[in-house]
Amino acid sequence: MKDNLNLHQDRYFSSNPKEKKIAQHLYSKVKNLPLICPHGHVNPELFVENMPFPDPTELLVIPDHYLFRMLYSQGVPMESMGIPPLDGSETEKDHRRIWQVVADHFYLFRGTPTGMWLKHEMHDVFEIKKKLNSDTAMEIYDRICENLRKQENHPREMFERFNIEILSTTDSPEDTLEAHQKIRKSGWNGKIIPAFRPDSSIDILNRNWKKTIDKLSEVSGIDCSTYRGYIEGLEKRRAFFKEMGATTTDHGVHSPYTVALGKTEAERIFNKAQKGKILLDDAKQFIGHMLMEMARMSVEDGMTMQIHAGVYRNHNKKIMDRFGPDMGCDIPIATNFVNNLKPLLNRYGNDRNLNLIIFTIDESTYSRELAPLAGHYPAMKLGPAWWFNDSREGMLRFRRLTTETAGIYNTVGFIDDTRAFPSIPARHDLARRIDARYLAELVAENVIDPNEAEEMVIDLAYRLPKKNYKFK
Repeated sequence: MKDNLNLHQDRYFSSNPKEKKIAQHLYSKVKNLPLICPHGHVNPELFVENMPFPDPTELLVIPDHYLFRMLYSQGVPMESMGIPPLDGSETEKDHRRIWQVVADHFYLFRGTPTGMWLKHEMHDVFEIKKKLNSDTAMEIYDRICENLRKQENHPREMFERFNIEILSTTDSPEDTLEAHQKIRKSGWNGKIIPAFRPDSSIDILNRNWKKTIDKLSEVSGIDCSTYRGYIEGLEKRRAFFKEMGATTTDHGVHSPYTVALGKTEAERIFNKAQKGKILLDDAKQFIGHMLMEMARMSVEDGMTMQIHAGVYRNHNKKIMDRFGPDMGCDIPIATNFVNNLKPLLNRYGNDRNLNLIIFTIDESTYSRELAPLAGHYPAMKLGPAWWFNDSREGMLRFRRLTTETAGIYNTVGFIDDTRAFPSIPARHDLARRIDARYLAELVAENVIDPNEAEEMVIDLAYRLPKKNYKFK
């Protein structure tokens, strides 16, 4: 029937019969492998009390900027999707009405990764067998609510049902990691670890930077109001994160610019920032210097370093002013890696004690810059197709633009990079199917043989992320 929700067993594979048959076989080798989730934004508090998720809107709509970004582009007000303005003015609070708005516009997501993920979630996670539209909205809402009350759909049970082997969250240095400590003490066997993301401590242009440094002083027990204390405080917090199981750091930057400042110059800029008298160029120099410092620390403590660059964040000033940051207004920008990373790579790129993973949403750099860099420097690897490129076509483009120069063994498999916990299996399934499709094409064209393809598809799904993120 036209209203039935069906997930075709051969979705995302080539329509070429020979390639499809090979892809089916390759996918069968990885579809049931454990999920390795080395980078994401799932809140660890979910797993502390293990309470039921509240309702479909709270779980799937309000936290998901992919959803309200698309609806806003079609003229749907943010307030009607339950997004609260900073000034406290009215927003829609009826979660059924919000769900109806999404259902009325769900056709907008045809052919998009968001549409693909949500269909998978509804079909496989919540056992929904009808398509979401205006007519079925309330029936599906009630059905998901019913399923969320089942024990098997509580956070810990979902974690186990999804076959997640390990999940890394993203945490600031000033975070006490209390949730992680409670999970450890609970006796539950689910492996959830933190990742060290010091953006809030490094971005000296952020209006809350001074408060962040005060908090860093508090949690580290070191006076971080001096440059020396600041560096020692960050080092101490890294050590604590490692004790709590962290194996990675993560750095979200506008540009991958790196520079080695002398101690006196770094101290000068830090002191100006403490007084609130910072210039744009000073900030650029300091952030570039701190990326170098983070690389130094990774060489010393062995934590894998991730850099996410190439994003103009909060592009829409009206939305930023009214609703705050991270509201789906981020846009890809042109990025230069060859020149910007040269100081870091020349100092640490030949050191095998550094494992540096670079991400971007500037696809133009894949074959021109990133694959050649990763195909040379022992320390550097390519992160997978990320954010706007975490899609059926984006992942295929990534493989085709990077494999011939860097191979797959200078890449790190797949990351789901999600805040929406129930979407994790859908995202991994899409990636595994696309990798099976890509490798099937190479087998069909006699570039690699079937045995090599079997090894490669398992490496991409499981072995490479475990190795590069240093999971045991």
